[in-house]
Amino acid sequence: MSILEYNGASIVAMKGKNCVAIAADKRLGIRFQTVSCDFQKIFPMGKKLFIGLPGLATDVQTFANELKFHTNLYNLSESREISPKVFLSMVSNFLYQRRFGPYFIEPVIAGLDPKTDEPFIASTDLIGCPMVTDDFVVAGTCLEQLYGMCETLYKPDMQPDELFECISQSLLNAQDRDAYSGWGGVVYVIEPNKITKRELKARMD
Repeated sequence: MSILEYNGASIVAMKGKNCVAIAADKRLGIRFQTVSCDFQKIFPMGKKLFIGLPGLATDVQTFANELKFHTNLYNLSESREISPKVFLSMVSNFLYQRRFGPYFIEPVIAGLDPKTDEPFIASTDLIGCPMVTDDFVVAGTCLEQLYGMCETLYKPDMQPDELFECISQSLLNAQDRDAYSGWGGVVYVIEPNKITKRELKARMD
């Protein structure tokens, strides 16, 4: 079994019309044994910027702390908010530096550009190879099920409420078919003037 699947996770990000959404499950497990049902996998990195980290739980927490430190350092030294594209380059560089002893994570990034409010979503693999898309990105042990649900439900230029419904249904229905992730979810919908966080209830078996 892959060490990336040891703790289980399902994370998805989607683009809407002038908005983006990112969602994750809440389960922390040791394979089939559930340890916690309130584990944080999505971390704020700016006013309109979030990163989701599926993978090994210890690496998730370590890498999130390191990223937050360097993001704050960038904001101070540049006297401006970091943009999602620059943040993607930072994440990619950090992961590639550790390629011979990598962090076992596959980040998903979602945010709006601080100046233009242009939606941005991307993901990388565990050595930092970036992938930028115009519709959705998925990661975690629930990958294949999420692809199927997102390809079925996604449509371009969704409004925030419609985007929330789409990403929520994709996450909940996909993780029902994955034993390593689930136990509810959390969704962030990022708009130019506000960020909405909602908790999802799901099957607890």
